[in-house]
Amino acid sequence: MAPPFAPREQTSPHMNPTGDIALIGLAVMGQNLILNMNDHGFTVVAYNRTTSKVDDFLANEAKGTRIQGAHSVEEMVSKLKRPRRIMLMVKAGSAVDEFIAQLIPHLEPGDIVIDGGNSLYNDTNRRVKELESHGLLYIGTGVSGGEEGARFGPSIMPGGSAAAWPHVKDIFQGISAKVDGGTPCCDWVGGGGSGHYVKMVHNGIEYGDMQLICEAYSLMRDGLGMSADEMAAVFKEWNAGELDSFLIEITANILAKKDEDGTPLVDKILDTAGQKGTGKWTVIDSANLAQPVTLIAEAVFSRCVSAMKDERVKAARKLKGPRPVLSQAKDAAKKKALVNDIMSALYASKIVSYAQGYMLLRAAAKEYSWNLNYGGIALMWRGGCIIRSRFLGRIKEAYDKNPKLTNLLLDDYFRGEIKRSQKGWRNVVSLAVKKGIPVPAFSTALAFFDGYRNARLPANLLQAQRDYFGAHTYERVDKPRGEFFHTNWTGTGGRVSSSTYNA
Repeated sequence: MAPPFAPREQTSPHMNPTGDIALIGLAVMGQNLILNMNDHGFTVVAYNRTTSKVDDFLANEAKGTRIQGAHSVEEMVSKLKRPRRIMLMVKAGSAVDEFIAQLIPHLEPGDIVIDGGNSLYNDTNRRVKELESHGLLYIGTGVSGGEEGARFGPSIMPGGSAAAWPHVKDIFQGISAKVDGGTPCCDWVGGGGSGHYVKMVHNGIEYGDMQLICEAYSLMRDGLGMSADEMAAVFKEWNAGELDSFLIEITANILAKKDEDGTPLVDKILDTAGQKGTGKWTVIDSANLAQPVTLIAEAVFSRCVSAMKDERVKAARKLKGPRPVLSQAKDAAKKKALVNDIMSALYASKIVSYAQGYMLLRAAAKEYSWNLNYGGIALMWRGGCIIRSRFLGRIKEAYDKNPKLTNLLLDDYFRGEIKRSQKGWRNVVSLAVKKGIPVPAFSTALAFFDGYRNARLPANLLQAQRDYFGAHTYERVDKPRGEFFHTNWTGTGGRVSSSTYNA
């Protein structure tokens, strides 16, 4: 580790710097965050590796503002008040490390570097230690809400060097989304890469929410033969109730949108979904921490299946199944009842998805020694971000009532909602299976719920199998936990067992 260095001599002509914060990276998110900061009274120094973008930004979007431009890292740093605050909005990975390497020689102990991109939390853990070894402070912060959120109020999830928080709190909370009478959707998350971890889980839950909505859409489109306009009306109605959320709202708008020829635009879009990796990271870490985040995993794999478009087209000609008709269109009462059941399945599965996401957060907090505020995280997600919803207010209430709640499914409110939704949920999953309509997220949510509420699973047989072929040992129901046994199943095996298993 490099030792802390002495403050460099100030050589800048800017003897009275006025910049509150600098932002590097003038893509849409970076530009919008700068404009948002300017709107809230902060003086921002804008810098981009391609300096012509700085001039273009100042001449257009930033014209008439107090935003300053810089054409080099040295000039940018010279325009900042101490402690200097520099935010990176660049592509995650090597680009972040390259900029950090450029910044360090120009900074002094106590200066703050902020990464606002979608960095992997392990990279943030490493960077916090590296910059602190130089006497600098480092923040890795999740920023969610897309272009509109960045411009008018995102959800911000900062973590890293705790000493940096007082120096960025006013800026971050000032520009963040506000809910419940002005409460900012931003608070300190914790040390190391915890801010980026919370953003990663947010994105994983986002994958799950989107897949659940797509399955509801598929059931109505393919199973009930509903038009885009009919479905738009359904999603608009759902958005007025417990499913009130940004993603339900935009789904209604998408379904109502017409192409130039007057037909639904959504029907013209190729059914191959992309992904940038944060959902995959969530699934990988859930496996590493032995947390069954099954719904997010199915959402990730469903995107992978969608990408197999050419194979699916060929397979559709050869692999036959039942006709995907849930109800005849003329049976209006049955159709309406099924739409209500689809809503129940969506809502119940959503509860399971968030329960799994919070299970992962709890496991990560224990593994990485983070003191996470689970109700506070729900509040940060309550506004500004892609998964913002009324639902998150219920989660905050659950954790405010019981901060040590082990699983969201055990909260009185959500337990009641699952009970109310369960009949419709089971009806939809069973009908979808019978009619050949894929609903992997609905199905895995129900399977997890049934597994979690089952006091005795068939894993006893699985442990016997492992002991039979690999002498992996097992525990007994008639003996204390922690005592392990091995059986010579065939009479020809030895008495020596393998190491004990990890539950």
